[in-house]
Amino acid sequence: MKSGKELKRIAKKLFQASLVDGVLDPETVQKVVRKLSDAKPRGYLQVVTAYWRLVRLEIQRNSAVIESAIELDVATKNQVEGDLKKKYGDQVTAEYAIRPELLGGIRIKIGSDVWDGSVKNRIQRLEEKFN
Repeated sequence: MKSGKELKRIAKKLFQASLVDGVLDPETVQKVVRKLSDAKPRGYLQVVTAYWRLVRLEIQRNSAVIESAIELDVATKNQVEGDLKKKYGDQVTAEYAIRPELLGGIRIKIGSDVWDGSVKNRIQRLEEKFN
């Protein structure tokens, strides 16, 4: 039986093979999962689990959630998306959400990075400072 480390290494190699020009290829992902589920090699469930984790993290790394208290105008959306694409690459996609509880400003989450420029966050930081 293969060790957990070896199975994770296999999943990582499969993940690397799923990247085309540094971008995750959905067709290749489907082929990899289909081949694994059809062949069912020893330890394939652990390989699939580790592989899906890597795929999920890659998708999160390329998906930005932009929250604001009000609807952003087109110029602001374009500027924010342009800045994110400069930092993370052209494959970044943006999803917008309106969160009135932010009071003002915006909060951006992409992968594990969070930028919180909301008024609510500033008020919380002030409260912590004076308490």
